[in-house]
Amino acid sequence: MLTNTPPTTPAEPARRSDGPAEQTYYIIDFDSTFTKVEALDVLGEISLAGRPERDNVLAQIKAITDRGMAGEISLAQSLSMRLELLSAHRDHLPALVEVLSDKVSDSFQRNRAFLTENANNIYIVSSGFREFIVPIVTALGVREDHVFANTFTFDDKGNITGCDPENPLSKDRGKVQLMRDLNLDGDVYVIGDGYTDYEIRESGLANKFYAFTENVMRPSVVEKADHIAPSLDDFLFDNKLSRSQSYPKSRIKVLLLENVHPVAVQLFEQEGFNVEIRKGALDEDELIEAIRDVSILGIRSKTNVTRRVLEHANKLMTVGAFCIGTNQIELDACTERGIAVFNAPYSNTRSVVELAIGEIIMLIRGIVPKSNAMHLGTWDKSAKNSYEVRGKKLGLVGYGNIGTQLSVVAEALGMEVYFYDVVDKLALGNARKCKSLDELLAIADIISLHTDGRADNKNLISYREFGLMKNGVIFLNLSRGHVVDIPALVDAVERGKVIGAGIDVFPHEPKTNNEEFMSALRRLPNVILTPHIGGSTEEAQANIGSFVPGKLLEYMNNGSTYGSVNFPELQLPLLKGAHRLLHIHANVPGILAKMNTIFANYHINIQGQYLKTNEHIGYVITDISKEYAAEVVHELRAIDNTIKFRLLY
Repeated sequence: MLTNTPPTTPAEPARRSDGPAEQTYYIIDFDSTFTKVEALDVLGEISLAGRPERDNVLAQIKAITDRGMAGEISLAQSLSMRLELLSAHRDHLPALVEVLSDKVSDSFQRNRAFLTENANNIYIVSSGFREFIVPIVTALGVREDHVFANTFTFDDKGNITGCDPENPLSKDRGKVQLMRDLNLDGDVYVIGDGYTDYEIRESGLANKFYAFTENVMRPSVVEKADHIAPSLDDFLFDNKLSRSQSYPKSRIKVLLLENVHPVAVQLFEQEGFNVEIRKGALDEDELIEAIRDVSILGIRSKTNVTRRVLEHANKLMTVGAFCIGTNQIELDACTERGIAVFNAPYSNTRSVVELAIGEIIMLIRGIVPKSNAMHLGTWDKSAKNSYEVRGKKLGLVGYGNIGTQLSVVAEALGMEVYFYDVVDKLALGNARKCKSLDELLAIADIISLHTDGRADNKNLISYREFGLMKNGVIFLNLSRGHVVDIPALVDAVERGKVIGAGIDVFPHEPKTNNEEFMSALRRLPNVILTPHIGGSTEEAQANIGSFVPGKLLEYMNNGSTYGSVNFPELQLPLLKGAHRLLHIHANVPGILAKMNTIFANYHINIQGQYLKTNEHIGYVITDISKEYAAEVVHELRAIDNTIKFRLLY
């Protein structure tokens, strides 16, 4: 987020002509601003490749770079010390250019149009070297004659020996001298990450200095900046300039809880969002405090998004559940507030199925008590209460994504599969549908629960249901903790009604790994307790970590709601050459007509329009030409029954 921080050193007004300025000039640094890296650091990685001292020398070069950028040593010192350590050759430069081409800052890549449209007013002023800067910046539309940088000197063998000493940029306060020589007549804005960039502002040769922090944040530079620019998008937004994003993503806060996979964090950061990560779950009061100013919330199964939480979510646009279920989210309350919710209904299915199969075999063979006895030194070689799964009847309570896949795998192992689901489902393979839950419970040798988390399923399996089961049944719950009445399960195990149980979910679970797990199931014989890890495999978490952000980003970037659990589903084409208006409203008649009347009144041509409704809300997406009156947006927001309005371009 941009902040207004006056410079710590008083500065003279920037040089201007008499009367209003007719031009605005943009002075942009190269290393760690236009590109994500310091080029001389990269050159060192190339020139020192294969040398035993490489890592040590690179560390020295980076330390010198940081000290120079922070103003701790002079620029001249920083340059000469680094060049001496590099041992670089002219032949290394093509490889350097190739690497740097892939290291252009994301926000500069996104805003090529700004660079080309304003080429006459953009100058690259760098203490780096023209040999590698010119090929990079000109490829994005910057004029070659607007690049001011040092040049290398070489010996007769092509070794880099230093830089041209006559170039002012090789000297201390060289950027200040260069700007005096340029004598630009107009407003001057400087964008950079280093102290030498601030010196231009300090000397009165620029109106404002923007500390660019997309790639590196230097506290000694930030504290002197007029503004902090987390990205070029932010700078362009602040100055009302042409840009690729209607609103800078660096100002959009993402809160990710419960150790979501690092790939999710990476995807949001690559897009330029402001990402906050918290390892554990949050209770209601903690989430109320944390969710203020959050636009995107990512949770797993332990954090409850209640109506009370949502009342404090002043900017929340979307919620991502990095798991299968969404019962921890009050969907109706989200819908009422125009908050789209997404989940990962398929990403961890295989992992849960494999855990179920593994536990079935372990339990029916009595492996856990035998293993525990072995660890105590007891050798009990016996076949008592140890059976094959082949030929056994597996009863599945719930025949959704997990239940159906478990059905197929279990049948491949030779099991007979029966299932019960409140929704009519097509049986796969030779699986047989039971007419009632009671029928299934009486038939099965092994019972595995795969129900959803709706409130009606609380204590679905209790004393009565255990009483209907066969004596010596194997029982698994890898679905939702509240589905099983725990005292009833404890009683069934102690009486031998249940000869083995595998439980992965519990009515009350620790919020973090530091809390003790408390349950009456602890220390019961032949009971496998796992800490809600049905979907906790590297493969599943990586799948979820990419799938859920993909849906959230499609919604934020494009307006698409395909896969949402509470919004009308729309899969939209990419937005090109237009502005996209997203209007979420209560599902009442006449909204689309009112919107189109507004467009007609302002003679706006509609390039594309999409409408989808569900029982509660309507979602209208309209693509219009870029030229329109600001009053249009105001009138669209003011339509009765509007819940949320958003503009994309």
